[in-house]
Amino acid sequence: MDAPTLTHPTSIPRFATIHGKLMQGVSYAIPFVVTGGVLLALGYALGGPTVAAAPPVTAGFDWLAPTSWAALLHQLGTLTFGLLVPVVGGYVAHAIGDRPALVPGFVGGSVAVQTGAGFLGGLVAGVVAGVVVEWVARWHPPRAVAGLRPVLVLPLAGTLVTGAVMWLVVGTPLAALTGALTSRLADLSTGSLVVAGAVVGLMVAVDLGGPINKTAYTFAVAGLATGAPEAQTIMAAVMAAGMTPPLAMAVASTVGRQWFTPAERENGRAAWLLGAVYVTEGAIPFAAADPLRVLPSLLAGSAVTGGLSAAFGVAAATPHGGIFVLPLVGNPLGYLVAIVTGTLVSAAAVLALKATAHRRTESEL
Repeated sequence: MDAPTLTHPTSIPRFATIHGKLMQGVSYAIPFVVTGGVLLALGYALGGPTVAAAPPVTAGFDWLAPTSWAALLHQLGTLTFGLLVPVVGGYVAHAIGDRPALVPGFVGGSVAVQTGAGFLGGLVAGVVAGVVVEWVARWHPPRAVAGLRPVLVLPLAGTLVTGAVMWLVVGTPLAALTGALTSRLADLSTGSLVVAGAVVGLMVAVDLGGPINKTAYTFAVAGLATGAPEAQTIMAAVMAAGMTPPLAMAVASTVGRQWFTPAERENGRAAWLLGAVYVTEGAIPFAAADPLRVLPSLLAGSAVTGGLSAAFGVAAATPHGGIFVLPLVGNPLGYLVAIVTGTLVSAAAVLALKATAHRRTESEL
């Protein structure tokens, strides 16, 4: 019988690698949040604030009553949203440790729900499960049981370790941290919400879809998972501020086309749609080509958008969708005004800086 061996082709994943995998895993959870948020918003729109207290639709459903349909939408949305934490845990783990890490990740995410660790607990569970499975996968068992390795050995070992860590070690502290986040959101006054909106707006534009942008987005989604009403204000600020950079570059490359290359003008045409659907990365080609003039301009506009969105009390229960979730946004007019204002601030700043540079170049000649 072959003796088990341990190979060392790689080390335990580095932080930067894990961060990238974490963001990859979180992306799988976005459709759950979007779908759940839209269903909840539709339920509230149809049934009002009392729909949350409606009895289960299985106890009786009137096919002709709007209140029954509102209850169905709300309960489906609640169920879908309830899958968020296990899904985050499962797919973060999958991104790090591949398919054998799915079970430990989902179980760890479910433990996070039970312990009250919430979205943050799901992230930690996914990382723990993925790292454990990735490490155990480097142990090669005897050939006689090698076939059981991907379907039994790795999932079982990962589940045991992840479950123990989540239940016995980090579940309670993470629950306290989630509670503190909920309390902090609830304590935010109107003034501090405006400051928070401006700050997350800056974060969104700093690296246009990179780690800092994703940190702001993850914070906003984590807030949504707590159910705090103020979290919807932060989510709206993040989404509106994330739409501003590509829209601003679309405007600038259209109005001041003489200061942009043909390739940039082509990117500008695409940026209209990318901005509308909240794909901040649409501004990256412009920032890469002229960072000293573009990035400060985008930072200014996104900060204005985030602050205005919070000042207007805009609320979003859906973390994605851009302009296409406008009917589901609280204070849609304020949402549009914030986006348009920030877009114009950034576009005007870009054009002013490019014009100044152009005049300086001409004077030197």
